[in-house]
This record gives sequence, structure tokens and C-alpha cells, in this order.
Amino acid sequence: QDLSIEEQSECAQDFYQNVADRLQTRWKVPPEKVEKAMDEVEKYIMTRQYKYVFCPETTDDEKKDLAVQKRIRALHWVTPQMLCVPVSEEIPEVSDMVVKAITDIIEMDSKRVPRDKLACITKCSKHIFNAIKITKNEPASADDFLPTLIYIVLKGNPPRLQSNIQYITRFCNPSRLMTGEDGYYFTNLCCAVAFIEKLDAQSLNLSQEDFDRFMTGQTSPKKQESDSFSPDVCLGVKQMCKSLDLLSQLSERQERIVSEAKKLEKDLIDWTDGITKEVEEIVEKYPLEIKPRSQALAAIDSENVENDKLPPPLQPQVYAG
Repeated sequence: QDLSIEEQSECAQDFYQNVADRLQTRWKVPPEKVEKAMDEVEKYIMTRQYKYVFCPETTDDEKKDLAVQKRIRALHWVTPQMLCVPVSEEIPEVSDMVVKAITDIIEMDSKRVPRDKLACITKCSKHIFNAIKITKNEPASADDFLPTLIYIVLKGNPPRLQSNIQYITRFCNPSRLMTGEDGYYFTNLCCAVAFIEKLDAQSLNLSQEDFDRFMTGQTSPKKQESDSFSPDVCLGVKQMCKSLDLLSQLSERQERIVSEAKKLEKDLIDWTDGITKEVEEIVEKYPLEIKPRSQALAAIDSENVENDKLPPPLQPQVYAG
């Protein structure tokens, strides 16, 4: 554990290579059995070391995870048409394939062994190919696959995406990443994440003004689409779009309220500071002098010597009528 994550990765990769070489040269094990043996070696080692090497505190993996997650949330408005995704979710079977693909890519985070994480990516990718095939009624091409994978990642927002990619890259058996369908699908996933991180208006064939408005939540492309619905559109879809419009309006109102509340808070602070400053200036200019209390006057009828000079009190007199 004293080693850096790069040094730990290098140790694991060297160990994989040495074990594979020894199986092939010393014991003359056939290649297919070597691959199965290395899968078990990887499974044993990485299951034991998972909690130490997955998203360690010495790296910025967690920071990258949060950045990607926040980025994907900000791009929630991206539609399949913008990405040229050749998938029609109106077809029930295709919609089911999309749900399965999202489930598989999310499930990747629950696995501990790099090979098992790769298996989740592979299952997700095969569901994507099936969805494209059903929609187009012909085999899918690589040009169709990558945009659809990007759409699935945006729609699923997989947890700890960057940490999982880094973990696979560092500790997976290199033979799986360099060859076979697992390596191909993993490379496409890395490309999809890189595209999402750099996605801009030009990537979606939008003007910069529209892109900025969508990113800030001022409007939504789905709202624009809802205005052009034909009379035959399902009532549930119309109601859903109406609800989305209402949520968008509520979000705008909330932002205005928060902005006004912050402005009011700033005004109160400025007013308090201003009053305090004025009071201090007045006190400094006209200092307050507190004089000691003078001695209280003695009562007239008290036995005080100072009252000796007073005339005697009046006595009541009776007059005969």
C-alpha cells in the first residue's frame, strides 16, 4: 500500500505477464487454458485487493467521477436525433433493449473483478447492436454503434464511471484489453466518455446560442418538439411533455427566487454595515460623556440640619363662626 497507484498497476501487470509466460514455457499449457487460468488468477488477486486499489484516495478519480456525473446531468436535454442515433424507442422490443443496455452499464460498478466489469460493457454493447439491427432491419455498423453508446451513457449516467475505467485500465489482464471484443467495446466506451466531456454546440449541429440556452435550462428541445405534435400523438406523450414544460417553468421560478433571495441577503448585509458605520462615525465625532449622579435632595420634612433655616410648618387654625 506504500506504492503509488501506477506502481501497483505495474506490479499487477508484471505478475500477469510472468505467470502467463511460465504457464506457456515451463508447463506447455495450451493458449485457451492459459487464458482461463489467467482469468482465475485475476479474479483471486483483484477480489482481495479491490478495496485498496479501486478509486484510492491518492488519486483524483473521485473528482473526475463527480465532474463527469455533473456533465452528464447538464446534458440531459440531448435527444437521439441530435446524436444521429439509429434507434427507435417507439418499438417495444427496441425500448426493452435500451433499458437492458442501461442496466448493464450501471451494473458495471457493482462488480469487483476487471473481467466482470468488461463483461457488463460487452453485454451492454450487444444489446445496443440488437436495438440498431431491429430498428434498421439490417446489421449495425461501427458508425451506428458509437453514437448509440454515447446516448446510452447520457441516459444511464453510470456511477463512478471514470473510476471504473481507470480500474480496468490499471488492473485488467492486458491480453483482454488488447484483443477480442471486450477490448473493442471498452475502447468505444472510453471514446464515448471523452466525447461527452468535450461535447459542444458544433458536435450537435446547434448554434452556440441554442446550446447555451439548453445548458442553462432556459428552454428545452423537447419543449420545441412538443409544440409541433400531430393530432394523432398519444395523449400520455402530450401530458408528459406538458409536465416537462411545467417542471421547466418551476425550475426557472426557483432560480429567480434564489437569485432574489441572495440579492436581498446582500442588501441586508450592506444596510447593516452602513448603519453600523454611521453610528461609529457619530460616536467618534460627538463622544458621549456620562457625568456622575448628583446627590439627591433631602425631603423637606426630614431631620436635616440644612432645613433649620426653613420657616416652621403651618399649623391649622380654628375660627369661631
